[in-house]
Amino acid sequence: MSTDYWQSKIQSFVNYLRLERGLSANSIESYSRDVDKFLTYLAGYDTAYRLEDIDEEVVQSFVYQLSDLVAPTTQARILSGLKNFFNYFILEGYIERSPVELIQSPKTGRKLPDVLSLEEIDLLIACIDQSTDEGYRNKVMLEVLYCCGLRVSELVNLKISDLFFEEGFIRVLGKGGKQRFVPIDEQTMEYITSYIQRIRSHMAIKKEAKDIVFLNRRGAGLTRVMIFTIIKRLVEQAGLRKTVSPHTFRHSFATHLLENGADIRIIQVLLGHESITTTEIYTHVSTERLRNVMVSFHPRAK
Repeated sequence: MSTDYWQSKIQSFVNYLRLERGLSANSIESYSRDVDKFLTYLAGYDTAYRLEDIDEEVVQSFVYQLSDLVAPTTQARILSGLKNFFNYFILEGYIERSPVELIQSPKTGRKLPDVLSLEEIDLLIACIDQSTDEGYRNKVMLEVLYCCGLRVSELVNLKISDLFFEEGFIRVLGKGGKQRFVPIDEQTMEYITSYIQRIRSHMAIKKEAKDIVFLNRRGAGLTRVMIFTIIKRLVEQAGLRKTVSPHTFRHSFATHLLENGADIRIIQVLLGHESITTTEIYTHVSTERLRNVMVSFHPRAK
């Protein structure tokens, strides 16, 4: 079997990921690498495999080989990439079923994310010197991270043209260029408006940052590293013994919504998760916290 056969299949898959699913270049490259690893494995066989020739036994032997080479998390990711690859060709009518369908992903032992309580979030914000322009900006950024459940990249790229305060929403450009509208509360809208009017409007703003909401002292956009650094310093000041990053505010946003009765499908939409499986980690976080409460307070558990 010539390499042209499989290269045409990969190119067809890549076009689907880019044009129909709208995935980012990084995601597409990751999927392509996963498929390439499998094709490299197939090249070691004497048989010239076509799509329809590949069965569970071939894929399972590939997974066994992977187990000696890479960590379980990497194995699971590669297997996920193959599932997407074969599912695409089911949609296209090339094959009737996926040879990956019945193969279980290895247990990764995924660590549950740290979650901040509302009191801990308030404590971090209280450590900010809000008398300075940068301090007030930092307070507003943390409020937006927690109120809207944004990724750090979504925060630093938030634009003034994305603020629809009359409707009570902000527009967020997420992974793969996917847009979503996230509700924002009155108090956080007031914080953003105050920052724009009191601080941002008096800055000399770089041309490329004219529409960016949060700026550094030189009038340019902030970097992700700067947000991490700001939060790290606040955690040290507050004396919190947790691993806290910008993403921790997103975890806390989702967990607090779930604990207060929000439907997980709604949380999925608010977070911009493509798959409900990604969102379901918060059900595990919430269950773990319930267990800790029971162990701490139930008389039979003492």
